[in-house]
Amino acid sequence: MEGLKACTTHSPPLHTSKLIRRTALNRVFALVYACAIIGLLYRHALKLNNYTTSATFLLSLFVFIADVVFAFMWATTQSFRMKPILREEFPENLEREPPMGVVNTALSILAYDYPTEKISFYISEDGGSQLTLFAFMEAAKFATHWLPFCRKKNVVERSPDVFFASDHPFTLCSETEEIKVHI
Repeated sequence: MEGLKACTTHSPPLHTSKLIRRTALNRVFALVYACAIIGLLYRHALKLNNYTTSATFLLSLFVFIADVVFAFMWATTQSFRMKPILREEFPENLEREPPMGVVNTALSILAYDYPTEKISFYISEDGGSQLTLFAFMEAAKFATHWLPFCRKKNVVERSPDVFFASDHPFTLCSETEEIKVHI
């Protein structure tokens, strides 16, 4: 373990958070409100013993149940108010996939020649940038020309990234109508 150094990369933050100043006021308010709810439920419990007719008892019981439900709902929301924070997100610091990688992935999947009734492909890109959406739309437009060309010319490697790469020259054989990629 002596030879290992600690990795100290200073990457930009994805978000920051800070405590809001009204935290103490929220806690005091919650204490006062909890005391008021306990007092209300205690008053309902005492009044339930004093009713002589069943109709007033039943009505009072329904009000008591409604107040218990209300108290439960209020108590479950207090965790958000005991330590309120303010967040600031920095989406520009997220690492996004290059649009050409997205386009090549989409075109490679579209190039599969499977029957559509047997298999479906769904491409999901979670970055959500406008540039990536534009890249998907352009890939779909390009695919309407590229894929019929590949099928007609018997192009085996249908990824445009490989096909148009400078280190992989290609030749068109006019007799067989095949494109051969020299690797």
